[in-house]
Parts: sequence; structure tokens; C-alpha cells
Amino acid sequence: MTDDTPFLGVLGGMGPLASAQFMLRLTLLTPASTDQEHLPAVLWSDPRIPDRTAARLGTGPDPLPWLMRGIKGLEAAGAGAIAIPCNTAHGWYEQMAAGTTLPVLHIVDAAATELKRLGVTQGKIGVMGTAGTLAMKLYQQRLDVLGYECLVPTPEEMDRLVSPGIALVKANRLAESYAPLAEAARNLAKRGAGAVVLGCTEIPLGILAGPADPAGVPLVDTIDALALAALKWAGR
Repeated sequence: MTDDTPFLGVLGGMGPLASAQFMLRLTLLTPASTDQEHLPAVLWSDPRIPDRTAARLGTGPDPLPWLMRGIKGLEAAGAGAIAIPCNTAHGWYEQMAAGTTLPVLHIVDAAATELKRLGVTQGKIGVMGTAGTLAMKLYQQRLDVLGYECLVPTPEEMDRLVSPGIALVKANRLAESYAPLAEAARNLAKRGAGAVVLGCTEIPLGILAGPADPAGVPLVDTIDALALAALKWAGR
């Protein structure tokens, strides 16, 4: 690795703990034996970015100006590509990608690559995420064309399990978040999902707070998937 190796720009703060976990997993997944063999990265963690789900549901301000400010800041820092460890923010992917000359890694494409690595190449899969992510059909639109049938939590499960579980992670109450999130994953597996995509970067943090293998099927951690996509971009 040389002095002119481009930085990975990480547009984070959505939420702050998920961004910190992304940096941790990027480091742990890197095949390196010395400091110098790791990927240089700049984290722009701005928790002031307006809530993405509220914006998509029409109850909050547009986060795009804040997202673009982060991208421009990462450009100025010397980033060579942008990773965004927030699924719902990808509802503005096209506008962000059009507003920069840098490649912007797509978290749904990263999740699809991870599904294939796990041997899940088609059929029913579960997708957990924020109400905004599911309403925008971010996963359904990109994965349906690859041969997957996306199963999502019911409105009752979103209100009782998924949304409260995500909120608990954002409040740093990880131990409490495990039970509702694990129950939602199990319910998707019972409905026939051959794998469950944890399509909100708070959800893996909640799942990790409890016993392993809560659903009995492979789980796709979108934080890890995006970190692996970043390492692939860097040729690692």
C-alpha cells in the first residue's frame, strides 16, 4: 500500500453506534498483520442528519442536503469511494451518486453478494428493516430481479417488534433490543424464509446482544456485507 492509496469515505452517524460498528468490522475483516496493511478510512459521523424514515413517511425534513454535505466533506478529505452504513439512507442513493464523481457502494448489492456467499441464491428470504426502508421497497426492487422473494414483517410485527427493537438500539439499550428483533427474525423463518437480511444497521447490533442463531437460518449482517464490499473495492 502506498502513500497515495485512496481513502474509504464512510458517511455515518445514522446511527452513531452502527457507524462505529462498521469501522470495527472493517478493521476485523481486513486481512492484515500490521497497522500499515489496513485500509485508510475517514468516518464522517453526523447524527444531526434528519431521520430518514420520518422523511420517507412524510413526517420529517429531507435529509439529502445533510447527506450531500457529508459526501462533499469526504471528497475534500481525499476519499476514493463512499460507504454508507445506513440502509434507509439508500432511498436517496440515486441523488447522492449523481452528486459525486466517487463510486458509492450500495448496501443492498452488498447484501445480495453475502446471500450468494452463504449459498442462498434464490427463493424466499426475509428482510427486516425500518418502516422507511420497507416502504421504499429498497430490497424488494433490487432482489426480486435476482430470483429472491422477499418476505417482510407484518404491520403488527413492525409496530410491536422491529421498530421498538431498532429504537432500543439507538437508545444504547442493546440487551433489551434482542428479544423483539430475534422474535421478528424467527417469525420470518417460520414463514419459509431461507435466510433473513438484517436490513437496518441497528438490527445486527441488537441480534449480537443475545444468543447466537436466533432464527435457525442464515442471517445477513448488512454492516459486515458493506465492509466486505468496501474491502473488495480496495482490492483486499
